[in-house]
Amino acid sequence: MKSTKMRTVLLAMVAAAGAAQMEARAGATVEIGPDKSVSAGFGMRASYASVEDAAPNGSSRSSDFNLDSARLFFGASMSKNIKGMFNTEWDGDQIRVLDAAAQFSISPELNIWAGRLLSPSDRANMAGPYYSLGGGYWAGVASRYGYNGGIFRGRDDGVVAWGNAMGNKLGYSFGAFEGHTFGIGGLTQNQAKAAGLKVSDDLMYAGRVQYDFWDAEPGYYGTGSYLGANDILAIGFAARTQKNGVLTVATAGDYNAWNVDFLLEKRLPGAGAVSFEAAYYDYDTDGVIKSEQGTAWSAGAAYIFPAGGGKLQPFVRFQKFSPDAGADTRQSDAGVNYIIDGYNAQVSAVYSRTKMTGGGDLSKFVVAMQFQY
Repeated sequence: MKSTKMRTVLLAMVAAAGAAQMEARAGATVEIGPDKSVSAGFGMRASYASVEDAAPNGSSRSSDFNLDSARLFFGASMSKNIKGMFNTEWDGDQIRVLDAAAQFSISPELNIWAGRLLSPSDRANMAGPYYSLGGGYWAGVASRYGYNGGIFRGRDDGVVAWGNAMGNKLGYSFGAFEGHTFGIGGLTQNQAKAAGLKVSDDLMYAGRVQYDFWDAEPGYYGTGSYLGANDILAIGFAARTQKNGVLTVATAGDYNAWNVDFLLEKRLPGAGAVSFEAAYYDYDTDGVIKSEQGTAWSAGAAYIFPAGGGKLQPFVRFQKFSPDAGADTRQSDAGVNYIIDGYNAQVSAVYSRTKMTGGGDLSKFVVAMQFQY
């Protein structure tokens, strides 16, 4: 009997296709006892892109299909209070570990996760490519937490305590991590040691606090849009710091960053909803890498309404990063999503124009599809 049950569990884990993050409400779950279960899921994003001057001749537009993301998600519940997650991502060459963490749920107000996971940061990074407005890995101009390296896709090894209080209206998360996720122009601890750089080994501390004035947003992760399902008015603040968090061959410096973000989403009488988002960022590398030290901001707006058997969501978004090195980066996006089944099935078309001081303009047109189960 036990052998038959185990084979059933293994087959379900292999065959199921599933959700993009632990908060996704998709995938397959197999119950194996009181408060004991295993789950599996799958997510993918694929796109067609036409990029200005990106053809081999250097003057024509490129024309490329690409598998942007392919993820397998596994979860397990040992009891009501002890769970775990193991998620993978295809990096273009091989399947790699995305998340691997033990999850201890003491109460709604206190949860402790330990292992490899996304450290507390801004809404855009916590939403990720599957749950942001417009989808994809758009973070990288203003939101640079996940963009600036990390173990893989901005993950880090460490432990975080998080919870929701005041009727789930107040959310918090605070953790300690290995850090040195800065990445660009920097070194890992092992690389710094090999280069003979004498620095102390200090942890990175990261935290986020958010308050929801209208509908509550319980959970650890975030989302960029509720697709017209909720009334949201939320303000969040995130920060991280690490002594000697920026390592280069020549020297080391402290890393400090903070941001404030805002999301308003309101359902309209009859049908449809409007949403507005904005965020401001401050990055400090102690003057070690001035091309990654500076301020940034982002803003976006969207309108969602029923269309046929799904919903249409036209949107616009603007981003700007102003580094102390003086080479600003600005990006404007305009697109439309066709929502078939929430975040489980979408098709989007986005036109983007990126401008860099002294670096010219770059335009890109992308059609992408996203599926999760």
